[in-house]
Amino acid sequence: MELYHGSNLIVEKPVFGGGNLRNDYGLGLYCTKEPDLAKEWACASEDNGFANHYAIDDKGLSTLYLNDGQYNILNWLAILLENRTFDLSTPLSVQGKKYLLDNFLPDYKGYDIITGYRADDSYFSFSKAFLANGITLEQLKRAMKPGKLGEQVVIKSKEAFERMYFIKAEPVDASIYYPKRMYRDRTARQDYRTILQESPASDAVFLSDILKEKWSNDDARL
Repeated sequence: MELYHGSNLIVEKPVFGGGNLRNDYGLGLYCTKEPDLAKEWACASEDNGFANHYAIDDKGLSTLYLNDGQYNILNWLAILLENRTFDLSTPLSVQGKKYLLDNFLPDYKGYDIITGYRADDSYFSFSKAFLANGITLEQLKRAMKPGKLGEQVVIKSKEAFERMYFIKAEPVDASIYYPKRMYRDRTARQDYRTILQESPASDAVFLSDILKEKWSNDDARL
């Protein structure tokens, strides 16, 4: 499998256990299979960056595919709740976090690789709105369909890190890829504002309904 990691640095030897503990799926090397997407990620500002290109021998490694239909949107949100920092400003959001962690958190920590949604700031807004009872479950599902921000592949285990081979680092021109990154983010934010303006259906499900009705992970409505 070939992967790309966007960064302001050349990373020839990724370090297991390094990085930001508060990323979407915890510590790991966050990559993509799409070179152009990595180039956008390399340009978090108007400074140039690098698209680090790797090959990984993933034969025999365990991979968690969060978007393959076996898992639901609340599984993804529970993982995010365990790793990212949320501003839980209401009793409902505090109760909701505990309920989702208790009932929807998959056993994800033993996997070598995780693939799933990327919760950039724009997508993170959808998650916070759902916790605040501001959007429905269906709106959250629709907003999080892969595409606009892309999927990420996260290298998690020491063995997976040891199987990575550095191929090259391609310089990235921020004058080209920073505007592309901003456009992608702006489009996702526009979708967020559009969804907030929608009138929920009469049978719409909010977080408060999930708590009141005590939904479980195998609920057919998911």
